Amino acid sequence: MSDSQPDAARTPPASGRRDQWRTIADLLPYLWPKGEPALRRRVVLALASLVAAKLALVVVPLIYKQAVDALTSLDRAEGALALPVGVILAYGGARVASLAFQELRDAFFAKVGQRAIRRVALKVFEHLHELSLAFHLDRQTGGLSRVIERGTKAIDTLLSFSLFSVFPTFIELALSAGILWSLYGFAFAAITLVTVVGYTLYTYRVTEWRLTLRRQMNESDQRANTKAIDSLINFETVKYFGNEAHEARRYDEGLRSYEKAATASKTSLSILNIGQAAIVAIGVTSLMLLAASRVRAGSMTVGDFVAVNAYMMQLAQPLNMFGFVYREMKQSLIDMEAMFQLLFVRASVTDKPGAPPLRPAGAEVVFDDVHFRYHPDRPILKGLSFTIPAGQTVAVVGSSGAGKSTLSRLLFRFWDVDEGAIRIDGQDLRDVQQLSLRRSIGIVPQDTVLFNDTIAYNIGYGRPGASHAEIAKAARVAAIAGFVEGLPEGWQTMVGERGLKLSGGEKQRVAIARTVLKEPCIFIFDEATSALDTKTEQDILAALRKVSAGRTTLVIAHRLSTVVDADRIVVLDAGRVAESGSHSELLARRGLYAEMWLRQQEGAEPAIEPAEL
Repeated sequence: MSDSQPDAARTPPASGRRDQWRTIADLLPYLWPKGEPALRRRVVLALASLVAAKLALVVVPLIYKQAVDALTSLDRAEGALALPVGVILAYGGARVASLAFQELRDAFFAKVGQRAIRRVALKVFEHLHELSLAFHLDRQTGGLSRVIERGTKAIDTLLSFSLFSVFPTFIELALSAGILWSLYGFAFAAITLVTVVGYTLYTYRVTEWRLTLRRQMNESDQRANTKAIDSLINFETVKYFGNEAHEARRYDEGLRSYEKAATASKTSLSILNIGQAAIVAIGVTSLMLLAASRVRAGSMTVGDFVAVNAYMMQLAQPLNMFGFVYREMKQSLIDMEAMFQLLFVRASVTDKPGAPPLRPAGAEVVFDDVHFRYHPDRPILKGLSFTIPAGQTVAVVGSSGAGKSTLSRLLFRFWDVDEGAIRIDGQDLRDVQQLSLRRSIGIVPQDTVLFNDTIAYNIGYGRPGASHAEIAKAARVAAIAGFVEGLPEGWQTMVGERGLKLSGGEKQRVAIARTVLKEPCIFIFDEATSALDTKTEQDILAALRKVSAGRTTLVIAHRLSTVVDADRIVVLDAGRVAESGSHSELLARRGLYAEMWLRQQEGAEPAIEPAEL
């Protein structure tokens, strides 16, 4: 049953185990985008500005040395100030040039970085919508949203620090070490390099230890956030059962775990900072002692002493930042790993290469010996076969767990059948494009979920780009236009989270209008009136009959009184067709349908069944 396995089965290893160099490699194409020479020019200009900034910066100590030497040997004679003033002006110019090139670097690269962030976030978002329903049933929305949020922020952090802190620091280190070696000998360059290498190794070792704490902190944060969002989404349910204190305890469990991990992370940061400061201090002190001894011996001037100190101070500043930068880069890689891993999840239901779009004619739907199971040990449909003739209405009824709601999911191809086939006008659903299939089918579900937007937006969602006149026309068909126009804000009335500001009947009418606007060739009504009162149910049924007249329609129902007018009624029992026929024919047979009808007429009908998941 490979086609119906959850997408989660194809998820790569958890965050932290994946090669972080691979994560960087995944990001690089967004920084050097194909077919966009303007962005590539910006990258080149940013790198050129970066190098120019460092070249200007490394000559500053040399100019400083000349100024100090000139001042220490200054002759008070007339005009002797010309040389120091010129050197000091050159010193100021070099610093201004360095700063200017840094700002140009940022300006050139800003568009490249922001474009990369936008495209990665969009690609992940699009990929999540491409994944099958099985993936989303196994995930929590709060956790996914936090993964994407942290991942996109991590890209910005990584770009800022790696390109504009680490890379420039190594350029400056190489230039400074080369200048010290050429002017003052190997010992000065060696002390500088040993200091930098020791600092880097210490930072690496301690930061690797801290990464474990960071992962624990992220996981705790994600769990707490997921619980909070889940609780707020189900606000009404929490209130129904008076479980505010219970929800607070669940949330506090996640916060307590986060508190423990965050405290350990902060403590380890102090250990890291102390060690880094000690290494830099030892390196600076060693250089100063060596330079002082050379000055005393007469082989170096006071200006040379100042220049050596200036070089080390210039390196000390980025080195002090390097610890922070390295930590942020590593933490950003962890956050990016989790986001990029989503791109490696493969959908369990995919289009075949070169699959053609669905080409419905009369829209006849055929279930041919369909077998399906969500889990290997739980078969749902066991050789189901029936036909919905073009333009007719077929109702499917049955007891709880018979497989009724599964039919709509299979028609939309959220899962593929294990055996047999489902065809529309002779075309196997597995052989056509999913998008064209879903555009051909409209559904009014039992639990209508609306976007937290206006009524006009929610109806217009059936066909994005539809005019207001078309939206209003669809609303009139669903008999909700008068209600909307009577509201204080009319079509711009906000429906609230999941449409909670509307009643059940109002939400169902919005769902009908949305489906009408879509103009599908096949309608599915999945328990569309089961949660409504009798009066509202009759109004909704009238609207449904009106919109589905002459269209191929599948009605999935629990209350048999809602399907008596169907052209044909199919009775399911344990995943198979037990009997079928018109309402009067099935009553005359005195079989399962007649038994269900009698029970419901006597008011002993069972509760509405849950979905078969």
